[in-house]
Amino acid sequence: MDEADMHEADVIVIGAGPAGENVAGRCADNGLAVSVVERELVGGECSYWGCIPSKTLLRPGDVLAAAGRVPGAAQAVTGTADAAAAFAWRDYMTSGWDDSGQVSWLSSRKVTLFRGVGRLAGTRMVEVTGNDGTRRLTARRAVVLATGTVAAVPPVDGLRDVRPWDNRNATAATYVPRRLLVVGAGATGVEMAQAFHRLGCPRVTIVEGAGRLLAREEPFAGEELRAAFQAAGIEVIIGVPLASARRDGDAGTVVTTLADGARISTEEILVAVGRQPATTDLGLEVVGLASDRFVDVDGWMRATGVGEGWLYAVGDCNGRALLTHMGKYQGRLAADVILGRDVPAATDVVPRVVFTDPQVCAVGLTEQQAQDAGLPVRVVTYGTGDLPGAQVQGTGITGTSKLVIDSERSVIVGATFVGPGVQELLHAATVAIIGQVPLDRLWHAVPSFPTVSEVWLHLLEQCGL
Repeated sequence: MDEADMHEADVIVIGAGPAGENVAGRCADNGLAVSVVERELVGGECSYWGCIPSKTLLRPGDVLAAAGRVPGAAQAVTGTADAAAAFAWRDYMTSGWDDSGQVSWLSSRKVTLFRGVGRLAGTRMVEVTGNDGTRRLTARRAVVLATGTVAAVPPVDGLRDVRPWDNRNATAATYVPRRLLVVGAGATGVEMAQAFHRLGCPRVTIVEGAGRLLAREEPFAGEELRAAFQAAGIEVIIGVPLASARRDGDAGTVVTTLADGARISTEEILVAVGRQPATTDLGLEVVGLASDRFVDVDGWMRATGVGEGWLYAVGDCNGRALLTHMGKYQGRLAADVILGRDVPAATDVVPRVVFTDPQVCAVGLTEQQAQDAGLPVRVVTYGTGDLPGAQVQGTGITGTSKLVIDSERSVIVGATFVGPGVQELLHAATVAIIGQVPLDRLWHAVPSFPTVSEVWLHLLEQCGL
């Protein structure tokens, strides 16, 4: 490797998804020389195969369903979703999987981009292998890992051989299958199941080995979503894992067998059982870390077990909270640490939204998590649809809102809202939890009438306020 293949920067970021972009941009905006290494597209999973295309594909069905609940508007909605138009809009929102706009954003901040596979090669050293050869990069201050995750495929007999869809295949699809089997009922599974059903797939089946949908959320959330799906014609099978899969012919029907012996034939099968860290080919073993696991970090995103505090991991690859907004937050925090600022440790309060209809929005602890943490727990609930603000939005609006309260400190530690379009309720709950706002103080935050936000008034009244 000659001198032309050597490069120095203050900060080197491996991975140019939202988390990596936030580190790079914040450091560069504050005067540091920053280089970014990306093996695929600048913008990462979220921009091209995750949040943006999935929510874009959900939107047509959301709009039609919302209009269908409103007398006077329902009569005007006489057609079905135009899948081809939805796919075209998805293509626009992903820039046709062209990252030139994101590259321009990096360039505008004077961030140097290296395309290729980045691997740790020693203390503050990164080796980049691209189409134009191999380079050695050296960081004067820090190396930041922001490589994200990849879709996990469970060890089910024959499953890999049937060429199943993962989130990338689903969000980049160019047609609507006649039959779709979704394995896994986390956020990706339920969102894509509903998106394709509303885009015209007549037979969608969800198979979940756990006992309910959205197993990490409050039990009522999964039950209410299940009821809505079944009412809409989406079949839901819970508590029965997939046992095997085979495809009849090269592009023929996929025949699956469940653990109870039931057989399901489908045109396509989407596997959405979770994510695994994209750390296998990262050179972590060079610095004494395991190469196939999430990178453990402290509250300031510094990799534990690596001396001198030069290695950081932000976003999904550290396993703390596999959500874009949390990765971006961690990226900003890590940048501030690298810049020498005195910042508090990262919060573990995680806001999350499942963009189905009804939506499931939650932040902080569930009731069970709070009890497991040994907190003195009190809970209050109220019907999200039992509000004038919900009723003016149309007929048949249901759902439940719930607060989990630390009764000793009289503060909220968790909140869940289920109902159509309730995502905008979530940030108020996040602020209340992060700020540890006492309940008697929250009572003076008066919600406007008639809005769904009035659910706060009713929940606090159940607290005796």
